[in-house]
Amino acid sequence: MTASAIRWPDRFAPGRAPVHVVNSLEIAAPPEAVWKVLIRAADWSGFYANASKVVVEGGGADLHAGARFTWRTFGVGLKTEVKEFEPFERIAWLAVAPGIEAYHAWLIEPSPGGCRVITEETQHGFAARAGRLIFPGRMEHWHQRWLEGLARVTGG
Repeated sequence: MTASAIRWPDRFAPGRAPVHVVNSLEIAAPPEAVWKVLIRAADWSGFYANASKVVVEGGGADLHAGARFTWRTFGVGLKTEVKEFEPFERIAWLAVAPGIEAYHAWLIEPSPGGCRVITEETQHGFAARAGRLIFPGRMEHWHQRWLEGLARVTGG
């Protein structure tokens, strides 16, 4: 599996989106351990400082197929819906806020001694383009921190 294994909605395919970011990290933990932490959205802020106020619609801490949730990241409040959910392998969501639409996908690939985690995101909208111009590299930096946080809390 590679980043090209992402099932992009046509509108969000990397060639059609003005913003596209890819990060990956080898994590010395099994895919099941990484998955458990990744879908526990209510706990993201404990290891990823750029996530706050995560609330999964209907209660609970974990994301699931079709889950809707709200949260803040990069100072923006987002309404988000899980679009792909394949345990231990992939999750993706569509997030919207005024001036931004984003599709954020995660892939978990087993590897010797653990797994490789890929996170890839595309964005549309005025706020997305402006943020990219004003703060180049910011999203890559924070997504890498998110991956490093996953590695820390999974023991990898």
